Amino acid sequence: MSQLSFSSFDAALMVRDTHGRYALASAEQILEAARHVIDQKMQRGASCSSPATVREYLRAKLANFEHEVFAVMFLDSRHCLIEYVEMFRGTLDSAAVYPREVVKEALRFNAAAIVMTHNHPSGNPEPSEADKMMTKRLKDALALVDVRTLDHVIVAGGSTLSFAERGLI
Repeated sequence: MSQLSFSSFDAALMVRDTHGRYALASAEQILEAARHVIDQKMQRGASCSSPATVREYLRAKLANFEHEVFAVMFLDSRHCLIEYVEMFRGTLDSAAVYPREVVKEALRFNAAAIVMTHNHPSGNPEPSEADKMMTKRLKDALALVDVRTLDHVIVAGGSTLSFAERGLI
């Protein structure tokens, strides 16, 4: 199988401007188009019972941000997607997460379960102590309103780390 470099995509992908003319697509336009495509694949009602599918979706959503983003997948009782919400935006190496706001959104969507996620722009998927503590605080807060925390996925470039698979949740 041949491999294509990103630079070969630069020359091949075109976008249409507001005047109908075509120009080379920027990296940001390509990433935005990829996010749109992944949103079409994982719409409301899509099953989130496959960890591999969830990781692929989250990697497409968060892999290339240059700042931390904390997001939540709100799920129904059959673990089907209700809504994906990017809740908090941070800096290069941190994002403030407020459990109260996550609980409010879970109640607003009438979610039965959630998968939380955030990215590490550094490219290192290993969870920090702050990540572990925040996960426990959120899990405990959500448990008070009968919302199960299924996983916390860290996205770091092309790799992911699952708290559930590591036994951290």
